Amino acid sequence: MSRINPELGSLNEEETQVSEESNKHRDGIMEFFLKYNTLLMLAVLVVASSLISPAFFTERNIFNLLRQVAALGIISMGMLLVILTSGIDLSVGSFYALGSVIIAYFLGSTSLPVSVILTLLVGFVLGSISGVLVSLAQMAPFVATLALMTIARGLAYIVSNGHPIITQSYGLSMFGNGYFLHVPLPVVLMLMIFIITTLILKHTVFGRLVVAIGSNEVAVKLAGIRVNIYKYAVYAISGVLSAMAGIISTARTGVGSPLVGVGMELDAIAAVVIGGASLNGGKGSSFNTLLGVLILGLIGNVMNLLSVPAYPQQVIKGFIIIGAVLMQGIYKK
Repeated sequence: MSRINPELGSLNEEETQVSEESNKHRDGIMEFFLKYNTLLMLAVLVVASSLISPAFFTERNIFNLLRQVAALGIISMGMLLVILTSGIDLSVGSFYALGSVIIAYFLGSTSLPVSVILTLLVGFVLGSISGVLVSLAQMAPFVATLALMTIARGLAYIVSNGHPIITQSYGLSMFGNGYFLHVPLPVVLMLMIFIITTLILKHTVFGRLVVAIGSNEVAVKLAGIRVNIYKYAVYAISGVLSAMAGIISTARTGVGSPLVGVGMELDAIAAVVIGGASLNGGKGSSFNTLLGVLILGLIGNVMNLLSVPAYPQQVIKGFIIIGAVLMQGIYKK
């Protein structure tokens, strides 16, 4: 019978331990890059943009970038809530256009505060219709919001007679182009919506149930929770936020146009997906969604500085979305 060398066995154990520690270290680094891929992607784009264009890191350009993404950031927070319930909202771009037109229309006959309230109310009503169709009528979110997308865009053309409505409201213009502590007011509003969304998701029963519904709707129902109320609520909130974004558009340009917001729903979905949210629901964060919004805005901003046409920008956005989804799949594995 052969005898095992004790020293050789000890050496093999040490090599195995070193190998395991090396694998854990490598896996830890890989997990870090996959977990924080959205933040790292933004950091890389910021560095690359500053190297590509000297005009990128100027105060004027940074503020222009933030103004441009303010409306998308607000819409994306509503889209995040919908997607967390495993839904989808294709109507946000049309609600955005309708909000832009409605605020301009009402300013012709009433005060600014009343016009803002009426515009948000229109967004709430249309969002509520989507919510009722999805939650009570059990209609597929894609179909329900597609129908509301068509209705809202048609209403925008009807209200405006197919032409932009020019506004001369000093108060609205001050909001669209004014500052608070050197930060553009639309950006301040976007950050407020972001903070509120974060607090709702992290520190309220409503937020936890929204995530739970997307994770396992059957289990939530069996727990005695009225799922339909929460599904209805997220679409109503999305409608209000989309109308609010339309107000920002009119405030910045001084024009209520039925043509704005085309494709905005795709940008909002892209921002949420780039931020790591799952279209199957139950996974996503407001912080990463905001990073996704900044990434999309950054791409467009740099392309504009380089005088690149709009069409290549769409191609690049598409590749970024594919990359983000692939990273999600790798991280899950």
